[in-house]
Amino acid sequence: MDFQPKNRPSDAFQQPLTAEQIELLCRRALGTTVRSAVEIGWGAYNNTYRVELADGPAILRVAPEPARQNRIEHQFMRNEYLAAPYFAPISPLMPRTLAADFTHQVIGRDYVLQAVLPGEPGPEVLSAHTPEERAPYFRQLGDITRAIHEVRGPGFGVVTGPHFATWSEALIAYFEDNAADVEGLGLDGADLRATAAWVKRDAALLDEITEPRLMHGDLWHVNVMLTPELEIVGVFDHDRSWWGDPAADWTIRMASVKTGSRRDWFWDTYGRPDESPSARRRALYYEARHLGAVRLERQRLKEQDVDETYADVAEILAALESE
Repeated sequence: MDFQPKNRPSDAFQQPLTAEQIELLCRRALGTTVRSAVEIGWGAYNNTYRVELADGPAILRVAPEPARQNRIEHQFMRNEYLAAPYFAPISPLMPRTLAADFTHQVIGRDYVLQAVLPGEPGPEVLSAHTPEERAPYFRQLGDITRAIHEVRGPGFGVVTGPHFATWSEALIAYFEDNAADVEGLGLDGADLRATAAWVKRDAALLDEITEPRLMHGDLWHVNVMLTPELEIVGVFDHDRSWWGDPAADWTIRMASVKTGSRRDWFWDTYGRPDESPSARRRALYYEARHLGAVRLERQRLKEQDVDETYADVAEILAALESE
């Protein structure tokens, strides 16, 4: 078996598998042998391998051990697995699950095997095009995001639950869990707890959102497959999927910070955003939610300084206070 793992530090969050473990997982799940396994560099949570099996290629994704998972990222792989049927409007773009094993009988980690999507990774394709040439990508992304957001759910919160009766309750629980997570890594979570306190004060405003809608949670160029003509032919990594206000989705956040034509291309197909005073105030909470998750990931991966997230959340708290 040709095995090509990523070279990671011994204390890295993403703990690699051995060639023998990969062979055992694939034999258990699909009853087949592995000819080669190459670890894919994209992604910073699961370990992902392209495996060449006796009957063709597949993608093997292995979650972190339960003890390494934080509260806001608890059982991400199971959340993605359970959420998949809700993405029916874009199912032709989603990877087909070949097998899943959450028993921990082979290794103490969840894992899935998925079909290989067509196309090439979004970052690689987009980098070959100027910003002015990316209209097909942004327009289709708007269509796809709108289709996802049209799906209604049973309650607010992560797809696997717990579900909350109100949007404010879901956000309070999220900020409190996020604060506990960053504190568990030795960081200060006081600003996230302060944000949760503001959510309680603004509950009536936030609870104007009464219908839980599906959010992908991480849909942007890093989680799509593209053709050279910038057609989206694959969408993956919806492990952060939630029921909530579509305006809180990562895709909306990223589209909102774009300028010029790229911003317009997305909104032309998605639909114009709500720019009312109420929506703008809710957006402050959504940005804080994104920043809390970014802080956690940066500290965990030891790749980027986390200090700027404190400055950014401080600006949000100041804006909440002044309005």
